Amino acid sequence: MDPQPTSRMALVLPALARFVAGIILIGCMLFLPAGTLRFWEAWLYIALLFVPLAVVGLVLLIKDPQLLERRMRMRERQTPQKKAIAASSLLLLAVYFVPGLDRRYAWSTVPPALVLVADILILLGYLLFVLTIRENRYASRVVEIQEDQVVVTTGPYALVRHPMYLAVCIIFGLTPLALGSYWALLPAMLLPAVLASRIGNEEQLLRQNLAGYQEYCRKVKYRLLPFVW
Repeated sequence: MDPQPTSRMALVLPALARFVAGIILIGCMLFLPAGTLRFWEAWLYIALLFVPLAVVGLVLLIKDPQLLERRMRMRERQTPQKKAIAASSLLLLAVYFVPGLDRRYAWSTVPPALVLVADILILLGYLLFVLTIRENRYASRVVEIQEDQVVVTTGPYALVRHPMYLAVCIIFGLTPLALGSYWALLPAMLLPAVLASRIGNEEQLLRQNLAGYQEYCRKVKYRLLPFVW
């Protein structure tokens, strides 16, 4: 159940603080292991992450502050979800640290053309993220059933039951190539398995507590990847 609606002004400072902290944190994870600021792939990647994020955040602040507040929630109540988040966080740390080390020690070399292709696909992943939250304003970051929540079956939800996780797989699965590292693909390839465990627990909750979700699962067979799973 949702808490009392949050005002726009009450969201500005927390959202801005998280935005700035995110830039600093990811910048440190990329540039410190690299030992240099001459890392064009990292600069381009940071722009790809945070320019769209700033635009989406501003639009949500103006048009739907309640959805923005939901996207800012971090505290999971379900123990399996907490474990999955901890595992995915460790994988993401490796995904960000390894490219910097790869840059410093020249372990692998990704052609610039492939880096740019990965960047374009990451933008498409962002587009899927935007389409998902446009269709589903109940898309909280934590697993919960909210007051008056209904099953969404339109847009990307007509193809897979968890398009937000698919967007995450696209963005972070291609992050190693966007950062010029083949070695970082190793932890990135484990991320879908962690998300699959999270989906299993989430679907159990939705089937039990969200009216109409059982019927939706019979209609849309695929959880994460169309025609695969």
